[in-house]
Amino acid sequence: MMKAMNKKSGFVTLIGRPNVGKSTLMNHLIGQKIAITSNKPQTTRNRIQTVFTDERGQIIFLDTPGIHKAKNRLGEYMVSVAERTLREVDLILWLVEPSTFIGAGEQYICEQLQKIKTPIILVINKIDTVKKEELLNIIATYKDILDFAEIIPVSALKGENTGDLLSTIYQYLPEGPMFFDEDTITDQPERQIVAELVREKALRLLDEEIPHGIAVSIEQMKERSNGSIIDIHATIVCERDSHKGIIIGKGGGMLKKIGSQARLEIENLLDCKVNLQLWVKVKKDWRDSDFLLKNYGFHDKDY
Repeated sequence: MMKAMNKKSGFVTLIGRPNVGKSTLMNHLIGQKIAITSNKPQTTRNRIQTVFTDERGQIIFLDTPGIHKAKNRLGEYMVSVAERTLREVDLILWLVEPSTFIGAGEQYICEQLQKIKTPIILVINKIDTVKKEELLNIIATYKDILDFAEIIPVSALKGENTGDLLSTIYQYLPEGPMFFDEDTITDQPERQIVAELVREKALRLLDEEIPHGIAVSIEQMKERSNGSIIDIHATIVCERDSHKGIIIGKGGGMLKKIGSQARLEIENLLDCKVNLQLWVKVKKDWRDSDFLLKNYGFHDKDY
């Protein structure tokens, strides 16, 4: 066992334009060792904390609203939150695409980073899409625009160099005790896990009668005021009317079975009593609709 003080623990923020693969990288880095925390849901978009814990210590990733030229008050608020975060963390990861063209979005981010003293690691993502010699040109293009602590090429999608990235992050974090328990989880990921548990039980119990064309949407997940029980309302979405009948079963028997098996696992996950209500809806083309896929918790990495 390492002594607690030999462990590293610190805050890291991941910035970059929306399509550079931040969430894919986050999902890959965190893998199964995920614990997520956030403030209670607020009307304004806020920072999300994703906690990675292993034998080396703990990395708390802050996801910030994007840095961009604000066009309105909400935009100004989001930018100010993002820029404040840059000063509060131990390390900044700036994720960019593998290109020698530095666009206006990147230039604006670069201008903001020039004001910051926090160490910055440039992470060039999607290296699986370029040749090695192109990558050398890209590194050369970026290395002179800012004084980076490190430049690390990765492929979040393929998992290339992500282990090196984690090791490098730890080098820049201070020694100290962990900030969070390993099993802290927040509303959004909890919803995803709960949905997946319901879906898993449905697929297992339905066996081969139903193709894998079902999704689960969590409509409500709310703790009662006395904290004794969590009410969860979930909808199983299928593609055909005939599937709906099979999922509900004779006299509602199959749906009850799915619900009771899922409820036991959800109670283990949340460590409290759960009142789970299930409904079944037919949405014929949900798998062909980007909007519905995202609505039911599927993201580009899933399909």
